[in-house]
Amino acid sequence: MKDASKRKKTELFGYLKTAIMTLALRPGADLDESKLSEEFDLSRTPLREVLRQLAGQGYVDLRENRGARVSEMSHVTLRDFFLAAPMIYGAVLQLAAKNATQTQIDDLKEAQETFKAALRSGSSADRAMANNRFHEITGEMADNIYLAPSFQRLLIDHARIGMTFYRPQTAKMSENLSEASAQHDAIIAAIEAGDEMAAAQLAIDHWNLSRDQIELFVMPAGLDVPLGTMTRKTPA
Repeated sequence: MKDASKRKKTELFGYLKTAIMTLALRPGADLDESKLSEEFDLSRTPLREVLRQLAGQGYVDLRENRGARVSEMSHVTLRDFFLAAPMIYGAVLQLAAKNATQTQIDDLKEAQETFKAALRSGSSADRAMANNRFHEITGEMADNIYLAPSFQRLLIDHARIGMTFYRPQTAKMSENLSEASAQHDAIIAAIEAGDEMAAAQLAIDHWNLSRDQIELFVMPAGLDVPLGTMTRKTPA
């Protein structure tokens, strides 16, 4: 009985995570807890445990006496995302190169194969989730309690921004996705070699490619700062 409840909670967590990141559940949408409870055959207590876990990772907001809703995206969210993303990505990859275990490196290689398969024949949602898993593992490698919450929220909104402004693939987008895959391979190599400087530089390159791809479709109105740029600093 306990195992069955755990399995149902895992299924609900996975469903909501994917639905939120691929915009099947829109930012700010109220969650119908009664419907979820019925669909996943979970009582209120384990359901709320899942929602608290999701809230702790930035997927949902819990409101007293008003239930849960999908975390919002706004002008402020976009502005903060573009400002913080390059700094956080850089710190995560540098620490990943320093701290990664062989098991994590093997997991990262497997995630990259899944990403490549999604590029060949997957949907936009498949690509978003495969890319997210790749970067989630680098966050696990970084193993830093201060970076982890920020990086998790960053990945959520990175996926949602990409899905929001997704358009059918163009030649330019296909080229960018191919380059992103090649950068993933280079990231794996740098981490496996324990090369922190190379990993930091790849964070710069990878973010700039992602930023450029987003700029194909969006320039937030009223954004009074550039879309988060990174430049490598020469050590003193």
